[in-house]
Amino acid sequence: MWGACKVKVHDSLATISITLRRYLRLGATMAKSKFEFAEKHNFAKPNDSRALQLMTKCAQTVMEELEDIVIAYGQSDEYSFVFKRKTNWFKRRASKFMTHVASQFASSYVFYWRDYFEDQPLLYPPGFDGRVVVYPSNQTLKDYLSWRQADCHINNLYNTVFWALIQQSGLTPVQAQGRLQGTLAADKNEILFSEFNINYNNELPMYRKGTVLIWQKVDEVMTKEIKLPTEMEGKKMAVTRTRTKPVPLHCDIIGDAFWKEHPEILDEDS
Repeated sequence: MWGACKVKVHDSLATISITLRRYLRLGATMAKSKFEFAEKHNFAKPNDSRALQLMTKCAQTVMEELEDIVIAYGQSDEYSFVFKRKTNWFKRRASKFMTHVASQFASSYVFYWRDYFEDQPLLYPPGFDGRVVVYPSNQTLKDYLSWRQADCHINNLYNTVFWALIQQSGLTPVQAQGRLQGTLAADKNEILFSEFNINYNNELPMYRKGTVLIWQKVDEVMTKEIKLPTEMEGKKMAVTRTRTKPVPLHCDIIGDAFWKEHPEILDEDS
C-alpha cells in the first residue's frame, strides 16, 4: 500500500493534500476565507498566474526538503504530495508527515511572496491545512490524481465562462451563475467561443490541467572562478552542472501515456 494520522503507515503510499484554509484563526476571531484572501490581495480572475506560480514554488521547496516525495500535483489553492511506498521518513508517523509538509509550505508561501507579488504586500499570514490519506494500490493513487486533474478542468472551465460573463458582458455574479445553471461542458465551450471568441483549448495548460511536479535532471549554468597554476589571478568561467530537481509540467495525467513515460514514480521498490 502507498502511505500515511496518528499511527504509523505500513507499506503504503502516503499522500498529503495541502489547501489554503477557508477559515484562518487569528486569536479567537475567525478571519478571512480563501476567497476573501484572493480579493484582499488583488488576485486576477479567473486565474492569477503569480498565485499559481507561488504555490508551485512552495511545493518545489517541500519536495527539495523531503526528497522521498515522488510526485506532486497542484491546482488552484491546493497541492497533493505522494511519498515513496518504502519511505521511512519520520518513522512513517502520519502526524509528522502532515505537520512538516504543512509548516514548510506555509512558511515558504510567506518567504517567497515578494518574489511573485512585488507590488502587493502580504496583508496577513495565510494558513494551510492538510490531511494524510493512505492509498492501497497504484491504481487507486492514479485514480485520486486523475480526479484532482478532472476537478481542475471542471472548475476552470466554469470560472473562465463565469468571469467572462461578468467582465465582458457586464452580468452580476448572480446573473452569471443563473446563466450557467444546468449547462454542460459543451454549452460552456459554446458560450466562450460564440460570445467571447475564446477557444478554451487555447487557454494556458497551467490553468486547464494544473501543475505536476516530478524529479528530472536539469543542466544548470553557473559562474565559477578558476585559478590555473601558471596564473596569478583566477578567471571567471561558465560551468555546467547537472542536478536532479522538481520540475513543473502541465500535462495530462489521466491517461496512461504519462505513467508509461515515467514508470519510476510508481516503482514497487521505491
